Amino acid sequence: MLEQIVALAAADAFEVCGLLLGTPDRIEAIIPAANVAADPTRHFELDPAALIAAHRTARSGGRAIIGHYHSHPSGVAAPSPTDAACATPDGSLWLIVGAGEATLWRAGPGTAVNIQFTKIRLDSR
Repeated sequence: MLEQIVALAAADAFEVCGLLLGTPDRIEAIIPAANVAADPTRHFELDPAALIAAHRTARSGGRAIIGHYHSHPSGVAAPSPTDAACATPDGSLWLIVGAGEATLWRAGPGTAVNIQFTKIRLDSR
């Protein structure tokens, strides 16, 4: 899965994005999604149709959505200020690809007006 995400990111000048499925501690599958952001070279927005379909599948007994991935084509594999502004402190996973590497983060509560991303170990198996 990780290799697939890195390959998708390397092949596109836009920010690629998709969903992470599994359990809170294990990514079991991904669903690539179209980036429908107004400026996909600098931002990402998951295709709402893909998100709704994944939620429906999860409600019907499929794998749960545990987070998402996206790339930073001209940046590093760390949350940007835009990522922090758009994130919810709900414990979801953020896998970010940039500069040829991938890192995994968990979105959690920070200060009263900010979110905190905690870097967690990325098992590439």
